[in-house]
Amino acid sequence: MSRTFLLVTGFLLLFAAEILRVYFIMPFPGSQQANTIDIAYFINKNIFWIRALGLLIVIFPLISVFNKRGLWRKLLLSGVVLVYLMIFYLFNFKFLADKMFYQPKNKSLVSVAANVIDTNQLVIGSFINNEAKAYPIQLIGYHHQVQDTIGGEPVLVTYCTVCRTGAIYSPFINKIYQHFRLVGMDHFNAMFEDENTKSWWRQVTGEAIAGPLKGNNLKELPSSQMRLGAWIRQYPNTLILQPDTLFNLEYDDLKGYDSGTIKGSLEKRDSASWKMKSWVVGITQNGNSKVYDWNDLEKERLINDTMHGIPVLVILENDSTTFHAFDRTVNNQALKFIWNDSLKTLEDINTRSFWKSNGACFDGPLKNTVLNPVSSYQQFWHSWQTFHPNSVAYTPKK
Repeated sequence: MSRTFLLVTGFLLLFAAEILRVYFIMPFPGSQQANTIDIAYFINKNIFWIRALGLLIVIFPLISVFNKRGLWRKLLLSGVVLVYLMIFYLFNFKFLADKMFYQPKNKSLVSVAANVIDTNQLVIGSFINNEAKAYPIQLIGYHHQVQDTIGGEPVLVTYCTVCRTGAIYSPFINKIYQHFRLVGMDHFNAMFEDENTKSWWRQVTGEAIAGPLKGNNLKELPSSQMRLGAWIRQYPNTLILQPDTLFNLEYDDLKGYDSGTIKGSLEKRDSASWKMKSWVVGITQNGNSKVYDWNDLEKERLINDTMHGIPVLVILENDSTTFHAFDRTVNNQALKFIWNDSLKTLEDINTRSFWKSNGACFDGPLKNTVLNPVSSYQQFWHSWQTFHPNSVAYTPKK
């Protein structure tokens, strides 16, 4: 076997291993369309042995070249080695997800009185065991995940700006508390790796898509996305995550994200309907799902609908930001809701009771009744379509 063949083969293996292990799990051109996650996982888990094999193949031919005359060959191979070292540095210390996005060093959650976050900003909020906490999307959009406790229960608060997906999970796997690190993305959705099994978990669904626990799911906890002011109105005693000043520049890069006017093409909204970066609201219940175009929701504001036999109500508040979804069944009766213009509130035409936008009845025969929430998420259309391929799209009534 020739020395040249060994050098070419060994260096190709070394270059390919360093580049592909990152290329497949980061948003490089063409990298997120194919189903390459198993290849990426294999390379990542075996990178030490792949490097060792590549070095073993090239080391003896390299020594042979440098022991003989031929300045141009030595210079050429020295250049190849330097290029490899540069690629090794870039793809291990610059381009990896957890080398680009860091967890907050100073995690602070404060009361409404001490809060510095604009109340018009979007948050992901959760209410567990009589405690409410809100996490501004501009902050967790950079960090991608924040581990915390709500009502004494550990939580993993996650967000992926490229998919516009937020979700909160329990960080327990097989009853063992886990720390997670950001490893990259698959089909433009963030992935996390747990510290014990090294499985890779999809942010949008909490499903393990590679590793020993492939096919398992993290337990999702209740959460809502809305304007901070709306969250405070609902939970005045809430605690709110504050900016870590070490990352002010990174937070500034996400200005305009809430409104979809951010400059980055991966995160900017397409105002037309049913485009890759169009906003949608998806709802799930009992394994079924349905999706609503944000433009339709802005026009109708209140949608009485049915999803696989379940009567649902989807609401967009007057701030054009805060949305809710409920099962509109009460006492085995499907209520139909209208907007009462004179009272500026919701009314069901079945009992003439009056309701707040958070699903609580405050007056009428059904006073003190609370509608059951349906899991609802604002996402980019490409994300919902990818991860809920069998979802039914809502068609406005003419």
